[in-house]
Amino acid sequence: MTTALISHSDCLNHVTPEGHPERVARLEHLLHALAPLDLLRLAAPPASDADIGRIHPQRYIERIAAAEPAKGETQLDGDTWMSPGSMQAARRAAGSVIRAVDAVISREVSNAFCGVRPPGHHAERETPMGFCIFGNAALAAQYALDHHGLSRVAIVDFDVHHGNGTQDLIWDEDRVLFISLHQSPLWPGTGDATETGGHGNVLNIPLPPGSDGAEMRAAYEAQVFPRLNAFAPDLLILSAGFDAHTDDPLAQLDWNTEDFRWLTHALCQIAAKHCRGRLVSVLEGGYDLAALAASGRAHVEELIEAGK
Repeated sequence: MTTALISHSDCLNHVTPEGHPERVARLEHLLHALAPLDLLRLAAPPASDADIGRIHPQRYIERIAAAEPAKGETQLDGDTWMSPGSMQAARRAAGSVIRAVDAVISREVSNAFCGVRPPGHHAERETPMGFCIFGNAALAAQYALDHHGLSRVAIVDFDVHHGNGTQDLIWDEDRVLFISLHQSPLWPGTGDATETGGHGNVLNIPLPPGSDGAEMRAAYEAQVFPRLNAFAPDLLILSAGFDAHTDDPLAQLDWNTEDFRWLTHALCQIAAKHCRGRLVSVLEGGYDLAALAASGRAHVEELIEAGK
């Protein structure tokens, strides 16, 4: 068995204004770092309205499509932009997780990493925000439940920002456990530990600015791993943000590349124990190019090792 890298050149056609942190170079640097690795490279298909409609209403999909400009860039909110090609990039990002779920459940591969953009974990049911258009991780979970008939899916979000969009999309879905460990206070200002979901299916773990890898590891060992083991998911989905790195310009956590490697290894062990190794990871944040490339490569190297 092997690890799949699912991506598409269309994801490079989503262009943001000069100086915007969520830029084309992010994916270029990451894919360059992953180029030497032994991966099954698969093209991300464009997600259909029907598949995106599992988590977003049709009126929202149509509103986003209508907002795409014929030239230049246009703002959806204070942080989120579209250019010509953005809608297709967002469809490819959403389609990547569907392809990944199919691949791991059919045993075509052991696990998969979706190297795509725009990211997704801030997109709420009818609100694009935080660089995100469609809720990729939530879509992967809902698709696995609806299309493949799984009973329980867990999403672990280790992006430095709280995954408010994923939380919104799965709030009332008792078959999905959503866990987010993130810096607080920090944008978007959600993710308090008191936010526990419509069925007790949300676990938020806020960490104060300056928290380092040791504090992260302790929190995962004390709270996250026991909760995952108790839930015993059929599939594990990761919202893989690398912006908790000490070099990232948008936050103030002090993780390093080896912290991401440790965390990935531990989560792969959880997947091996409960999910027959079935794990889908999708790129979220990470805005220092060198840190993103190094941490993303360490993450995928651990996926490869677990998939052997």
